[in-house]
Parts: sequence; C-alpha cells; structure tokens
Amino acid sequence: MATDDIYVHFLPEEKPFIDRAWEWVVNAGDYHEVKLTGFLDPRQSLILTSLVNRHPDAALRLYGGYDGAERRRALIAPDYRDLDSEPMEMKVISIVSEDERIAELDHGDYMGAILGLGLKRDVIGDFHVREDGCHVIVTADIADFLNLHLRQVHRVTVLTDILELDELKTVVSVQEPLDITVASLRLDGIAGDVFRLSRSKILAPIKAGRCRVNWKTEEDPSKPLKEGDVVSLKGFGRFKVLELEGVTKKGRYRVKIGKFV
Repeated sequence: MATDDIYVHFLPEEKPFIDRAWEWVVNAGDYHEVKLTGFLDPRQSLILTSLVNRHPDAALRLYGGYDGAERRRALIAPDYRDLDSEPMEMKVISIVSEDERIAELDHGDYMGAILGLGLKRDVIGDFHVREDGCHVIVTADIADFLNLHLRQVHRVTVLTDILELDELKTVVSVQEPLDITVASLRLDGIAGDVFRLSRSKILAPIKAGRCRVNWKTEEDPSKPLKEGDVVSLKGFGRFKVLELEGVTKKGRYRVKIGKFV
C-alpha cells in the first residue's frame, strides 16, 4: 500500500511520523516483529490506529498506565499474539517535597525539570499534579536515572521514589465545555477567545515562549490548531480542542473547547 493515500487525511508535517509508524506496522504484520513505542500523544495514536487498521495481519495495544490516559505507549505486533499479556514497561515516579512551595508547581514546571535533565518527551507519559507533589508515568528504562538525578523542580528541592503502576494516584482533570466561533483556527485567535484576552494581550505571552501546544513551546501565533491539541498558557490555564464543528454561514469556524478548571 502504501501510505500515499493516507497522507491526505493528515497534516504535511505529520508525514515523518506516518512513514515511521507504517514501518512498524509492516514489520509486525509481514515479518512478525514486535515494537513497543515511546509515549504517543493522542494525535499520533490516532494515526497509528488508522495504519494498523489497514494491515490485515497487524495488531495494536495502546496503554498509558491507567484507563483514560492521554499519552500512551503502543505495542504493535502480529495479530496472533495476546497483546494484553505483553509487558508495557512503565513505572511511576513519585515527586514530593518538604517545601510548602511545591503546592505552587504546575504541569509545566515538572515537565521542564525532567526535560532539563536531557531526556526526550517520548519517555514521559501523563503527569498527575497534586498540592503535595506529583506522580508521573515514565518508561521503565529511565526510572532509575530520574530517581537518581531529579532533585529540583523550579527552585523547589524534591525527593523522588519509583512506584509500580498500581500505586499511581491519578488526578482527574475537569473540563469546562466552551463553544466558540472564530475567524480562523490560529492559535492566537482561539486562545484569545478561551482566555478572554484581546489580540494584543494574547500575542505577548505567546511570543515570549509562555505558550505550549501539546507540551511543546509554541511561539508562532499563527499556528493552526487541530482536534486533540492541548494548549497551555502560563498564568492563564490550559484547554483542549475537543471538536471542530464546521463553518457558520458567515464563514467563521465553530470550535468546541474543554477548558481545564
């Protein structure tokens, strides 16, 4: 097959991932290989699922350590294997502190501290941030490294421990539904509406590097958003693009948003 006809369903910049994912699928279905990936974001999981569905002899398991996980590892294998019994190789890093300022830390602070140790994003799953610390799901092979080297998060001294998945304390994110109409799907337009900021006031934090899209810093206000994107703006909060609901008669886009509260 190949993947030529699927490219039209996704964005041009997603082509490298599509090519890599199709190679995993072919190796599983045709050559009986098993591939355990790093953590994928929801968009990558959607692409991979689409590709596995195109191969009659490949199977897929997606798991992020608990039901409802946003970032999940993928196990791609021949369809005769029992994927539910295969190890997904994950641990939980517990982060605590005797410093009361730990209650002020957010998702981005923990993320920055871990990435600052030189690790790649795909070894890190979901974060569960509480007032007394954080549980973060990671690939099993980097758990010891993090336990040894993670000693500070945004100027707060921390202690760490390695836990098994059944010791994970999840934090359920509550999303307030918002329905907005915007002139375009640009980051600044949608974020401005969600956080009720004027165009001039939304541009400054984006250009200053205070905005993240899918946990990656995004300084381009014109970046188009798509379904599944998670946007955070330091000091203002976080939201998820739940659904693009079409265009109004006046040519504006209807967008369903989930704002984290």
